[in-house]
Amino acid sequence: MRAEFRIGIDLGTTHTVLAFAPVEGGDIQVFPIPQSIAAGEVAARPLLPSLRFHPAEGALAAADLLLPWPSDDWGVLGAFARELGQQTPGRLVASAKSWLSHPTVDRTAAILPWGAPDEVPKISPLDASASYLHHLRLAWDHAHPQAPMARQEVVLTVPASFDEGARQLTLQAAERAGLPAVHLIEEPQAAFYDWVWHRRGDLARQLAGTRRLLVVDVGGGTTDLTLIDVALDAQGRPQLARTGVGDHLVLGGDNMDLALARWIEPRLSGGAPGARLDAIQLAQLTQRCRGAKERLLAPGGPAEATVTLQGGGSRLIGGARSAPLTRADVDRLLVDGFFPQVAADAVPQRARGALVEFGLPYAADAAITRHVAAFLQRQGGPLPDAVLLNGGVFHAAALRERLLATLDGWRPAGAPPIRLLDGTALDAAVARGAVAYAMARAGSAPRIRSGAARAYYLVLEDSQGICLLPHGAPEGEEVRLDSRRFSLRLGRPVRFNLATSSADRHHRPGDLAALDDGGFQRLPPIAAVLHPKAGAAAGQVQVLLGSRITEVGTLEMHCVAADDPRQRWKLEFQLRGSAQAQEAADAPVVAHPRLPQALAAIGRVYGDRKQGVDAKEVRQLRAALERLLGERGTWDAPLLRALFGALLQGARRRRRTLQHERTWFNLAGWTLRPGYGDPLDGWRMAQMWELFGPGIAHSHDAQQWSEWWTLWRRIAGGLDAEQQQMVYEAVAYYLQPGGATDIDRPDGPPMLALDELLRIAAAFERIDVAHKAQFGGWLLQRLQATPADPQAWWALGRVGARQPQYASAHHVLPPATAQAWLARIAREHPDWARHEPAAFAVARIAQATGDRARDLPEALRLQLADELDAARAAPSWAAMVREVTVLDEADQRRVAGDALPAGLVLVGAP
Repeated sequence: MRAEFRIGIDLGTTHTVLAFAPVEGGDIQVFPIPQSIAAGEVAARPLLPSLRFHPAEGALAAADLLLPWPSDDWGVLGAFARELGQQTPGRLVASAKSWLSHPTVDRTAAILPWGAPDEVPKISPLDASASYLHHLRLAWDHAHPQAPMARQEVVLTVPASFDEGARQLTLQAAERAGLPAVHLIEEPQAAFYDWVWHRRGDLARQLAGTRRLLVVDVGGGTTDLTLIDVALDAQGRPQLARTGVGDHLVLGGDNMDLALARWIEPRLSGGAPGARLDAIQLAQLTQRCRGAKERLLAPGGPAEATVTLQGGGSRLIGGARSAPLTRADVDRLLVDGFFPQVAADAVPQRARGALVEFGLPYAADAAITRHVAAFLQRQGGPLPDAVLLNGGVFHAAALRERLLATLDGWRPAGAPPIRLLDGTALDAAVARGAVAYAMARAGSAPRIRSGAARAYYLVLEDSQGICLLPHGAPEGEEVRLDSRRFSLRLGRPVRFNLATSSADRHHRPGDLAALDDGGFQRLPPIAAVLHPKAGAAAGQVQVLLGSRITEVGTLEMHCVAADDPRQRWKLEFQLRGSAQAQEAADAPVVAHPRLPQALAAIGRVYGDRKQGVDAKEVRQLRAALERLLGERGTWDAPLLRALFGALLQGARRRRRTLQHERTWFNLAGWTLRPGYGDPLDGWRMAQMWELFGPGIAHSHDAQQWSEWWTLWRRIAGGLDAEQQQMVYEAVAYYLQPGGATDIDRPDGPPMLALDELLRIAAAFERIDVAHKAQFGGWLLQRLQATPADPQAWWALGRVGARQPQYASAHHVLPPATAQAWLARIAREHPDWARHEPAAFAVARIAQATGDRARDLPEALRLQLADELDAARAAPSWAAMVREVTVLDEADQRRVAGDALPAGLVLVGAP
């Protein structure tokens, strides 16, 4: 069926909007979205609040939720969800879009509403996002039964700063909603497309004198920055090109509402020192502050508004409590806090610990103007002479005026003030612009060229690089390096390293560049295993490289077999890695000069033939490697992974003798720890998991079991939840205190080395919470009998930790369980603070994260911190309990059981 309409969807943090236009021509319109607005009432409104309410069973009758179409969604969406959420805290899903871009949680796990009690049904960020799109699809199909949405041309918007993972999840959400084929466009571009569309007949005059414009899009959850350059063609028509995109910032209207809530919180909690609302109450207060903010900042708004928090039997608030919020308060907190007037060379300030609230990693520095200054510094070139503001935040004139005043302050003396492009309705601009983009793709509207804002280079040895894609390369057009061939290994992992430069060096594809002359930035490498196509043999193959910039700003590379074009492999590089990952990639990898001798030593022991190797040489392999390479604690990550590669090649020969196996376990675990952090570690862990089933060949020896468990503890972070659960259930019998019969004894030889078994079970951060609580109970029983057992204390601290080392935050034990453990420790071990292993375990269980859904009550944390200070425990332990901090190197080593490899920067486990 031929598409009749072009549809644009703004899947926003705060609101979801749908716009459309007939393919045959006509104006762009906003689609009124039918939604529940009260019990039994449905109305069509231009905005669908991006909210879900999960009612208790029986709380609402079927007649209360009647929609014009059949729906099997058990949640309440839209305006009625907002009203219900204010009446019944703890059941409202908000900011799903921000969760969709949260890199350190499992975005496909049912974790929302964050911090809600167990009886509240949960949904994943992916499914929550899909539910809003599904509602839109059903609403559209009901109004257009002859033109269902799935058969129309649909454009979905994403923040420009969304990384490849978040973009792919957005596409998955659309597919789950019944929209398998959608296009993506960046939201700032969409906002500008809307502006261009409304001025398409007079664009040259409207942009007269403008050569560079800045789009500042501050939505509910993110701040997005984009630069668009304007040039004139031979006929004087404006040519538009997107040339710069900012970093991902979880910073927007939600942060402003939270800032107001935090400021007003002491007034609602009776003014008691240290009194704080719990996570559910704070979420309710934040929603109330949002409404008060919008009223106060509206044109002709009141000078004061009252914020009321519903009572819920809380120990802090017994009944409804109210406090005033004035326009002066809002100006001071939001205008000065989020839009301070700063210099053009300002940079964001760094905090000691990340700011986390409601489980989300908000930007550490809330000053949007500092982020804008840093963005323009990184882009270089002339300052923008025009600015387009988008997002509901800019409904407030005070915020618009402060940002404009700051931008004007950066312009040269005597230069005219920056020009504010007159916007249209801020809430609908992105959805309408998505439709205008679809028109531009069809050639019926002006097009913004989204070419490469940077040049990209394939890094070679000796600090040289080959230009893959030159600066300004048009989007969508593949650039082939026909003059150069590369040798590629199939069936084995390969790594590709990239560098980029924002400066236009006028390189052509295939040109060599010296990467050590400054101005180049290394990007995180990508690695993959490229399998031979059906019927083709593995091994070496000669390939040509082809690259292009996609319409959503990612670099896409294909390797094409030179002698068989049917063999073609696609690689997608994530160009917007975190600052930490880019920092790590900036450091040049220098091979150890004695690495060949070290690899040869491993090859002698685990090679195809024994080569006359005696038991002593096998036993002393680690010492031999340290004589060649230095003490093993100094081996950096590239060196470790190179050594692991040699060990993996000899894995089949680890069973030759007891000593072969023991040495292999010891070295393999050390060289692959912590199981993630390097691009190839996923492939390495897949190879290791194949070895778990066969197990130990020499199972009669206790030391063999100790090395086996140590190996898996060191690489536990590379195992997924299913694998960790499988191992935990296999060993659970041995974790019980003596005489317990909760778990039946498994088949097979008895497992030995109990101390290491406790440590590996504690390192499994992804096992389900019920098993963690069970394991913690067993550890407390064990400590009652042997209170000085350092291994049991270490395990208890790891299992009950508020801040996982690598797992998603939803794997953390509930605060109530942690409090019960701490109460038992206080009763049974009154001198815990004077016993170092116990003191560190308590510090981990009580550690402050800033997330109220995980943190223990502040009064309890302060009490524990005081006890640690009184016992003269390590100052960092009391500090981590009092406030959000980053663990120092010694404490990280204590948590992990080993030091992390030098040069390995962990940016989130798989």
